[in-house]
Amino acid sequence: MLGNGEVVAKFETSWDELLDRGDEPFDISFLPVSDDHPSLTLKAAVLPSCDNQDSAPLDSIVECDIARETDAGHERFATYVTSKTVSHLNDAIQHFQLVLDQCPVGHPDRAGALTNLAWARLKGYIEKDLQNDLQDIDSITSSFREALALQPQGHPDHSLATYNLIKALMWRNSEASTTAYIYEFVQLSCKLLPLCPEGTYLRSIAAGADGFDRAICECRKLPIDASDEGIHLRRVMLELCPLGHQLRPLALGNLVAALGSRFEQCGSIDDLDESIQCGREAVSLCSEGHSYRASYLMILGYSLQSRFDHRRNPHDLDEGISLLEEALRLFPVGHESRCHSLGHPGLALYNRFCQYGDVNDIIEAISHHREALTLYPPGNPGRESPLNNLAIALNARYDESGVSEDLNEAIDLFRNSLQLRPHGHPRRHTVLRNLSFVLCSRFVQTQKDEDVEEAIRLCQESLEDLPSLHPDRCFGYGRLAQAYWLRHTAQRKSADLSLAVENYRLASRHPTQGFPCRIRLALAWARQSEPYQHESALEAYQTCLDLFDNHVMTRSSIISRREAATAFRNAQSLPVDAASCAVRRDDPRRAVELLEQGRGQQWSLASRLRTPLEDLMSASPELANKLSEISKRLSDAQGSTGNADRAAADRAATQYRRLQEQWGAVVADIRSIKGFSRFLLPPSYEELQAAARYGPVIILIGSQYSRSAIIVMASGEPHYVPLPSVTLTDLKNLKDRFARAIRHASSMGPKVPRNDLIVLLRAVWDEIMLPIVNVLQYDLKLKYLSRIWLCPTGAFTSIPLHAAHPFRTKEDRSGKEACLEDLYICSYTPTLSALVRSRQMMKKRVPPSFVAIGQGQPSTGKSKELLAIDSELELVQKLVPETANRPNISGDAATRAGALRALQENNWVHLACHGKQDHIQPYNSHFVMRDEPITLLDIMEKDIPHAEFAFLSACHTATGDEKTPDEVIHLAAGLQFSGFKSVVGTLWEVDDAVAKHVVKAFYENMFEDLEDGGVMDCTKAAWALNRATHAVKTEVPLEQRMVFIHVGV
Repeated sequence: MLGNGEVVAKFETSWDELLDRGDEPFDISFLPVSDDHPSLTLKAAVLPSCDNQDSAPLDSIVECDIARETDAGHERFATYVTSKTVSHLNDAIQHFQLVLDQCPVGHPDRAGALTNLAWARLKGYIEKDLQNDLQDIDSITSSFREALALQPQGHPDHSLATYNLIKALMWRNSEASTTAYIYEFVQLSCKLLPLCPEGTYLRSIAAGADGFDRAICECRKLPIDASDEGIHLRRVMLELCPLGHQLRPLALGNLVAALGSRFEQCGSIDDLDESIQCGREAVSLCSEGHSYRASYLMILGYSLQSRFDHRRNPHDLDEGISLLEEALRLFPVGHESRCHSLGHPGLALYNRFCQYGDVNDIIEAISHHREALTLYPPGNPGRESPLNNLAIALNARYDESGVSEDLNEAIDLFRNSLQLRPHGHPRRHTVLRNLSFVLCSRFVQTQKDEDVEEAIRLCQESLEDLPSLHPDRCFGYGRLAQAYWLRHTAQRKSADLSLAVENYRLASRHPTQGFPCRIRLALAWARQSEPYQHESALEAYQTCLDLFDNHVMTRSSIISRREAATAFRNAQSLPVDAASCAVRRDDPRRAVELLEQGRGQQWSLASRLRTPLEDLMSASPELANKLSEISKRLSDAQGSTGNADRAAADRAATQYRRLQEQWGAVVADIRSIKGFSRFLLPPSYEELQAAARYGPVIILIGSQYSRSAIIVMASGEPHYVPLPSVTLTDLKNLKDRFARAIRHASSMGPKVPRNDLIVLLRAVWDEIMLPIVNVLQYDLKLKYLSRIWLCPTGAFTSIPLHAAHPFRTKEDRSGKEACLEDLYICSYTPTLSALVRSRQMMKKRVPPSFVAIGQGQPSTGKSKELLAIDSELELVQKLVPETANRPNISGDAATRAGALRALQENNWVHLACHGKQDHIQPYNSHFVMRDEPITLLDIMEKDIPHAEFAFLSACHTATGDEKTPDEVIHLAAGLQFSGFKSVVGTLWEVDDAVAKHVVKAFYENMFEDLEDGGVMDCTKAAWALNRATHAVKTEVPLEQRMVFIHVGV
């Protein structure tokens, strides 16, 4: 780029040649110089004589003076550049100053005059031939700044004016940088680069070591800027560093820091996700041995830990620790940067200890923090962080071991850290809050009032330090709530309990904190309100369930939703405890609604994407189509975050979350339509009553606070049935005793009495089902052999309620007392919504198509051979009407793909094979086929709206999941979700040698009236199963009769 006083060429011509060209300007080109192609535009004109000033135009005279002085200045400046004689520079500056004096504000040549003078002064400043002080360089910079303002974007000299100011700012910052000057330098460098065409000399300078590249490095000196403007600038900088640019990792790091800071201040998960995405790229660009690799590993690991804190995804925790440990290895003992690399790995290990409870993690965390403390001796300003971190780890170990020395040391360390974070320190609030927490711990131990009083004061001060929407206010509210609650337990002041509740309420509703933290605090609110029967307890439970819904909804795969739901300790009983709370407040309607919201969470979230839209299509076709399209995209996106490539998984999760936001916006629009205000909201009691249209639904509530049943009828109020003689321990004992009795019975001969089972079933009758039957018979006047649906919750889910039996003779010796299945036709339903949904899907019926699938010889090593499968399939084929029968699928044809295809192509299915319930991951529960199993996840991914009936002649197909709050994740429920309205499943292992007797009796009853013109009706399945188990009493032992249950319509 020319303009620094270079001699381009010499040009000579005569006046006559100039005047011959007339008044039109003309160009003269020169040979290339420094990759530039200079040219000169000239225009010759005849001016009147200046001897008589009265007759000369004043403007022309001034222009003559300006031109002469400018030319003289350039001539002296060019001489200075070649000779380095300072007097020539001074002469040039004098000439340029005279020109500027004749170009006041508003003069068209002022920008050029400013530029000429400032450039000559800058050259002298750089060469140290002029006075070198800040005042001088500031004056030069101001001149260039004014010149740029006079040459805005669009002006032909705008790019050059921008470059001049950048050059001056660079030298200003090299002398004494300030944040404002650095920011201006970076901002202008980012603006200049796109203005310079590729291949030009100006582009090479603007992009080079004194231009944009320097700006990237200078940006690291700026304070981390979380403002929208600061982040935009860093995004622009990254865009100007294409893949392959040597400083792209540095530009990524600048953006990562700004996004991370804004996340900490505002809590937007989008910022954190983008930060992690950029961090991953930065690490990938810094191979082994790169000087910045350790720094980017540390930044990415910290960002992943932050996201773990916000969302509680264990993948983030494990990956973060791995990255931080790799970074620490790059800073061995003795390395100058080791002191900076110990804190984050220590905090990550603390997080893992809190998550999994491995004491080795907290021991290693303490070791890291103690080492860091030795590297920050007293007086070092960085000492406050390791003091705080070590105290956190020691307090965690105290909670685990109860060693008071750890607690006391933690208190001392927090106090020392607080001294190093005076008022105005950006992280003072964290130490205040942490010190409050450990003082509360000591109060629990010593009951000294001064500890809890100080804890309250510290929490209040920490909240005063934070703006209203800062994410950390949630933690402050939580700590303050705990302190008030502890003071209430000691002093019994009702005001403290109210203050605790109010702070829990503020914490759980704080919008900028992640759902996991808010859920934990809402759970604490509910648990602490219960013993005092505080009026807010029901509100606390509702808040928990709502937060759970929102949290789980953010996960893009079915399995990750279950992981999210099971990540909270003591949350498995949340729905039943919430229902118990409502019952104890005489609100059984609310109890039913809370149970449905909590227990059906996994299924309801999945089914939202399969909601029938016929009514909506009539009201708003546009919104119906829009929702259908987004729902399909969401459904297609499910499961993609299971990718082993964590970067790809992150991108998929981000895309899923954005689709979820779009879906939520459409649903909000739909709810504004008249008649759709409750669209896809948790169902109301009135909506749930549709489940009882053909018979009462009996919900059994097994909570730690109370045991009871609620009978839901098709109309009217629910009926509450207390079960006061049953404790939670009784139910757990019953479950364990049933498991032992079933195992014992499997080794007994078929004719040997099952005395253990008889005793247990009698207890179920007397203590659980008899009080319910009394209400059904005497209060509700329910007819003999009417249908009833059982909906067990909590500890009731593992008990065979349908088989309840008095095993007694009537008092008048006229016969045996009736059991439950003598009185009523029993079915189960996972939730009331599942039953309602199945009935709604029956509006459209298709001709029946029946297929029997059997696999008795799975591939070697997978399961033992089932010898009776083929004969069972032949039996079923003989009993099914020929008009509906399809060829059996068995042997080599009964593969995973073949069986799944048959499930989709037929609406009646009999499945005979091994069934396995996976207690660790219930979505991996499966049917064993020839090659690969059919998992519950495979089944749930199928949408078969016209399916009607499935008989699962396999083991463990209706055994629930004990770890999730909804407790109903099993194979039978999965088939019901995929579209099968009526399912026969099993509670435990089936003996295939005797199961065929039940199968034969079932289908004989199921199809007994077809010869008289009847139709195949899946709603008869419960009655047919009831009749079948009665018919085979002499052939099939008790445990193999009661193993079969009916689920659905």
